[in-house]
Amino acid sequence: MERKVCVVTGSSSGIGAATARLYAERGWNVVINYSREAAPAEAVAAECRALGQSVGAEVMVCQANVAEDADCRALAAAVEARWGRCDVLVNNAGTTKFVGARNLDGLDAEDFARIYAVNVIGAFQMVRALEPLLKRHPPGAVVNMSSIASVTGMGSSVAYAASKGALNTLTLSLARALGPAIRVNAIAPGLVETPWLQNGMGAERYAASVQGYKARAALAEIIQPEDVARAAWYLGVDAVKTTGEWLAVDAGAKLMPM
Repeated sequence: MERKVCVVTGSSSGIGAATARLYAERGWNVVINYSREAAPAEAVAAECRALGQSVGAEVMVCQANVAEDADCRALAAAVEARWGRCDVLVNNAGTTKFVGARNLDGLDAEDFARIYAVNVIGAFQMVRALEPLLKRHPPGAVVNMSSIASVTGMGSSVAYAASKGALNTLTLSLARALGPAIRVNAIAPGLVETPWLQNGMGAERYAASVQGYKARAALAEIIQPEDVARAAWYLGVDAVKTTGEWLAVDAGAKLMPM
């Protein structure tokens, strides 16, 4: 039986890296994608090769900026040339600008355009580029990495929250357009413990955010990248009758008063 393939964008760290590791460990060929720095992506690839060695999983590293359509199409061409199929696409690549919600002057049109280019347009472009491969061995699946910010309006910035709301709507539209051959769903994580978030917020603000999040989450926890990776496996592989949905992985934070 031909080995299945998972493409994970933005997979050189955090949620993307955890997702790639999980798929490799379970015997899938995986594509590690990065935009700028090759070394972290190669490190994740080495981890995936080690995890998948006993089951024969292969790993490919591809540089691509998902905001550039030509890069998305080049990545898809590389996947076709190497394996001739893609069974799951995890649109994890994302960006933001850390700006307090009350600081409206801290964002401008260029910030919105840059954030939407990666978080929304990039996800669309990756789906479009890989659509033929996702349809080749149906059912294919797309997992879009949204955020609980999409429904709370909170998060790193107003622009980020708005982009994730748009990604939720994109998920609905693509689920209608691409069924029955391709399922499209989204994950909405809460506060995830990643170096990206810690560096962006700064140590003091991050520590306060973790404390506040735990205080209001029903499960009194923050989220680990591996928690989200398991959800990406579920929606990508196991949830064969689910499409057009978003799954919160937030330790119950949305249940409690903000």
